[in-house]
Amino acid sequence: RMPVQYVVRPFKEDLHDYRGYAGRIAGGVVRKGDEVVAMPSGFSTTIESIDFNGKELEEAFAPQSVTLRLSDEIDISRGDMIARVNNQPDAAQEFDAMVCWMSEQPMQLRGKYYLQHTSNDVRCMITELKYKVDIESLTRSEDTTISLNDIARISLKTTKPLFFDSYRQNRQTGSFILVDGATNNTVAAGMIV
Repeated sequence: RMPVQYVVRPFKEDLHDYRGYAGRIAGGVVRKGDEVVAMPSGFSTTIESIDFNGKELEEAFAPQSVTLRLSDEIDISRGDMIARVNNQPDAAQEFDAMVCWMSEQPMQLRGKYYLQHTSNDVRCMITELKYKVDIESLTRSEDTTISLNDIARISLKTTKPLFFDSYRQNRQTGSFILVDGATNNTVAAGMIV
């Protein structure tokens, strides 16, 4: 798993045809010659080289930050993900998550927020409150008010698909934060179920 943070296109005479995809590897190992898929396009190619600090590596692994050059020109931009062809993350616009609410303002059901996940920023809506966790007994509570330091299971819907694993499988691709668009304050940290 490598969320793309930046497309590298230097404007130097000797590097006029260089195109690399920079990011921090979120899981697994990548080697020169490996077959990978670019998400969301679904186009596959192979790794031509792995660049790190002016050197070419034979392999890279999490949590290294590297630049991958691919054998074929594929339209890839910030927020896309490069993954193995035979081991792809889930792709969905609707999913459940456990969140810890970190705002003085209570959670708004059907409220609209920004969701920051890996190198991706999308708008989202909280579509359902499944339950609140009573932190004294660790049981499900019927309370429907989620406020500061509450933990709850919610359903989210995003404006475009996210590429993720469950938090149990991969902490980097299974976590996110919610940001209030009006105040730009972080209101929750979440783990994808």
